[in-house]
Amino acid sequence: MAEFAQRITLAITGASGVQYAVRLMECLVAADVQVLLMISRAAQVVAATETALSIPGATAAQQKYFTQLFNAKPGQIKVFSREQWMAPVASGSGAPATMVVCPCSTGTLSAIATGASNNLIERAADVALKERRQLLLVPREAPYSEIHLENMLKLTRMGAVVLPASPGFYHKPETINDMIDFVVARILSQIGIEQSFMPRWGDALLQSDENPPSHD
Repeated sequence: MAEFAQRITLAITGASGVQYAVRLMECLVAADVQVLLMISRAAQVVAATETALSIPGATAAQQKYFTQLFNAKPGQIKVFSREQWMAPVASGSGAPATMVVCPCSTGTLSAIATGASNNLIERAADVALKERRQLLLVPREAPYSEIHLENMLKLTRMGAVVLPASPGFYHKPETINDMIDFVVARILSQIGIEQSFMPRWGDALLQSDENPPSHD
């Protein structure tokens, strides 16, 4: 079995923006991270609508598909089904220290906030919360209702991080991929994975030989 630098749980749910998850997975594989992956049925429908990806329905086929797509190492991407309760993510003794739900549908947001645990994605998030581990939720919805905002506040108070898929424009994006990279770079920063495709705020000034402006 290959050794990896880190393990991360990644759940893809049925909100718009599966492109963020695909790019994130690509970056995680490149960083030698093992990805424990779950894809909801709604996410598969959205992916077929928004992208040219042909994600298979069966978990074994999904695992092979993404392994080939990203040229991952054997065992680097492990896919689990919605009721695979013996998966490591279902228990605090086996789950990774970090879980990302990207994109996170408002239905999934609600289920996590209430501890529903009706499927493996919800259970894995429940484990992350109860074990005081890192849980990062990437919702993509507009506008937010009071219910959505209340759930975000509730989860934030529990220790989760809510990072909406809201790309910025100060880096002057020229393509859709540039906008995707902006959000993915923020996710990677939160979970402690280095990236070089998106400059950090102030990097240009740090690398400049010019003196900072005076405010005397």
